[in-house]
Amino acid sequence: MKLRKIIPFALSATALTLALSACGSNGGTNAGTNGAPAESGAPAGETVTVKLGVVGSIYEELWAPAQQALKDEGVDLQIVQFSDYVTPNNALANGEIDLNAFQHRIYLESEIENYGYAIENIGNTFIIPLNLYSSKVGSVEELKDGDTVAIPDDLTNGGRALKVLEAAGLITLREGAAFNPTLDDIETYNVGIKIEELKANVIPSTLADVTAAVVNGNYALDFGLKTEEAIYKDTVLDVEEYWNLVAARSADLQDANKAAVYEKVVKAFQSPETEKVFNETYGGYFIKVGWDQNLLAK
Repeated sequence: MKLRKIIPFALSATALTLALSACGSNGGTNAGTNGAPAESGAPAGETVTVKLGVVGSIYEELWAPAQQALKDEGVDLQIVQFSDYVTPNNALANGEIDLNAFQHRIYLESEIENYGYAIENIGNTFIIPLNLYSSKVGSVEELKDGDTVAIPDDLTNGGRALKVLEAAGLITLREGAAFNPTLDDIETYNVGIKIEELKANVIPSTLADVTAAVVNGNYALDFGLKTEEAIYKDTVLDVEEYWNLVAARSADLQDANKAAVYEKVVKAFQSPETEKVFNETYGGYFIKVGWDQNLLAK
């Protein structure tokens, strides 16, 4: 199996807290105001250019099959790289790009709330699992009272990690805990483990010092950890707030021609060829979710 490494890039504390489990290499430059917006409503028979904002060069590989397929449909999908998580939504709202695909629903919702952007989710892409790894025990059943389990200390990934520990049977969260629970939401320790909150990017290097750790998929991949080495695989994949997505301007969706082109873009990504990249190039660290939802059907 060929595995590509994902080199993590620095994020502000706010972005790291709310953004998706970072998946991209620091190869992007801030596109800012580069280029005019695409003419997505071009007449039939002409090539339509669609500019898609992303964060990290990894997306160029993830979107390569879709780019190729769209050429046959008269759509020139251009990947526009940004160097941070803040700019792509601003660029989309201002019409500098047509779509973006770098965030999950929690982050998009927070951006809309904070900045009033009139942008919305038009298609689901993937989720990155948070698996439980250990260099000291071979299964969850071997964990015992007093063992230390590390989890990410940011709100989004830390909350997901607690759900993983609950699914693994190690803890029970209080009824009614939100999709981003905290340590205060732990009702019962089914095993008397000690949970230590650490920066997500340093957790893989601490595996020798803790009994086990919930590791973000991108950092696990960069550190050389394989999914099959996990002592527990993340099964909390049905929480839609964690799903990554393609976003568009709400105003553009009122144009039937543009909406039809954007639907082609989403469907081109949601393909067996893309899933092959997920599995063969990145070892299953990307998992398709929500591809059966047609969010543009109105």
